[in-house]
Amino acid sequence: MTATDQLSVVFAALADPTRRAILDRLAEGPATVSEIAEPFAMTLPAVSKHLKVLERAGLISRGRQAQWRPCRLEAEPLRPAAGWMSHYQVFWGQRRKLTP
Repeated sequence: MTATDQLSVVFAALADPTRRAILDRLAEGPATVSEIAEPFAMTLPAVSKHLKVLERAGLISRGRQAQWRPCRLEAEPLRPAAGWMSHYQVFWGQRRKLTP
């Protein structure tokens, strides 16, 4: 997979607000699928589908500790996305100067 393709996969994973909320939760520390699912009004299989998208994008990993299968944030794939977006900070700064 090329860097551009991986960037597309990361942005596609981030496009969904539920997946962004899951990443926010995992930024606090590892969690099980049940713990991740708590604040959402959706089934465990639906949460698992979101986790699979995040895992495919490399944004989370799943471990195994006895019967506990924690999910962990893997933030490194966000670095190229942040780098791509940082290019546009120049334009954000110009807009602030132009608006009253």
